[in-house]
Amino acid sequence: MKKTLCLYFQVHQPLRLRQYRFFDIGKDHYYYDDFANRSIMRKVADRCYLPANKLMLDLIKEYGKQFKISFSISGTAIEQFEQFTPEVLDSFKALAETGAVEFLAETCSHSLASLRSPAEFRMQVEEHAALIKKHFGKKPETFRNTELIYSDDIGAMVADMGYSAMLTEGAKHILGWKSPNYLYTNVINPKLKILLKNYRLSDDIAFRFSDHGWGEWPLTVEKYVAWLNVAAKKDELINLFMDYETFGEHQGAETGIFAFLRHLPARVFSHSKFDFLTPADVVAKHQPVAPLHVPFAISWADEERDLSAWLGNELQNEAFEQLYRLEQKISERNEKKLWHDFRNLQASDHFYYMCTKFFSDGAVHKYFTPYDTPYEAFINYMNVLSDFITCVEKPVEKELIKNRKSAKKSLTLHSEIKREEKINRNKPIIKIANTTFIMKKTTLSALAADGPLPGVTGQKPAVKKTAKKAAPKKKVVAKKAAPKKKVVAKKAAPKKKVVAKKAAPKKVVAKKAAPKKVAPKK
Repeated sequence: MKKTLCLYFQVHQPLRLRQYRFFDIGKDHYYYDDFANRSIMRKVADRCYLPANKLMLDLIKEYGKQFKISFSISGTAIEQFEQFTPEVLDSFKALAETGAVEFLAETCSHSLASLRSPAEFRMQVEEHAALIKKHFGKKPETFRNTELIYSDDIGAMVADMGYSAMLTEGAKHILGWKSPNYLYTNVINPKLKILLKNYRLSDDIAFRFSDHGWGEWPLTVEKYVAWLNVAAKKDELINLFMDYETFGEHQGAETGIFAFLRHLPARVFSHSKFDFLTPADVVAKHQPVAPLHVPFAISWADEERDLSAWLGNELQNEAFEQLYRLEQKISERNEKKLWHDFRNLQASDHFYYMCTKFFSDGAVHKYFTPYDTPYEAFINYMNVLSDFITCVEKPVEKELIKNRKSAKKSLTLHSEIKREEKINRNKPIIKIANTTFIMKKTTLSALAADGPLPGVTGQKPAVKKTAKKAAPKKKVVAKKAAPKKKVVAKKAAPKKKVVAKKAAPKKVVAKKAAPKKVAPKK
């Protein structure tokens, strides 16, 4: 009877934040250390992504669709590929074109949104699925949550989004006597199939491969395939889930990790009954054996396989709560930059760096963190978050928040009115009983051709009036005819008085005429 081997790799590169010492809180709102992010991405691309992808492509060409693998690539990683190493994205596209690779869905920013906000969780999953479709040409069918976090409720949300399968950890305290080497279902919605990571066999490669203190070192393909055969003696499915950075980054090329991966398929095909399948293939081939009850969230991390790696102390919880309190205000503002920064600040890595565990778990955390201490990680994150809070909560015009379209129309109308006022400022006017009209390219004589204009006084207009607007003017005159007569009558009297006063000088001229008659007498 044929057995199934599912080989899955997580691809994620966190964004490094700038040190708060190097930007002004409240003034400088760019939070990312582009130099560090570019340098790290370049290093990991050269050591892991490019050589590993070339090796995977060679294996697929050699074995065809007998050799199948799957990836989940976070949106944050894709964004950095596009920005810093586009050739890496091209190499993943080349793998997608083979038809032997499945790309899984996840949260776009590798966040913990499933633990706090169902709405934000759904938006990120939809955004990531669209990104996968855009770059790799197919909508994802299988879901892998950040850090393999899973619970009954989270599984039900994923099922409601239309996914047929989900990956998570084969945690001992959940399985009890059960084996991780079977297919299970979600207890709330049995349509969702659950694939469980065999963490012992996965961690043998991911964490112990180069450990000289490990009793099984060195790990060879012969030894490893023998373990696979023992594990699947009574079972039918083994899921190997690990970080893709295992190859060349966490386990350097000098350890022989690429040679191990290169010869693994040949040994599997020649000395076992395993087929390589993707998660979608697993769901199509295997029937679930039972529902898996997970009332509290589990993950891949640490001995506890719970959430304590990210939300296990007061520092982490304080930062997490402060961040998600902003969700409603960001939703109201609905600005692209705020959403982008909010999503990047949700990345699980920021909280992982604040972990205060010690002993073996602490050693793993220390390997991944860029900070000297968890407290330094907390201080830096909270300073960045404080600046982000000022951006989210800064006062803005209420009208712009409530209805941006109306505000835009108002501003346009205001500018139009100002423009019209400027054009008409020096144009002649006529007055009709307390009502002022701007006359455009016409004359009073032209208007009088259609009949007298009752109550018209003032200057002669030199602008044209269209026939359509003539009718309203007659109506206005008709309604206010009575007041117009009164106004005209009042103004007539002063005109006569003024004329009478100016007549006096004419009499003075008559007095000066007398001397002219005296001249003949001389």
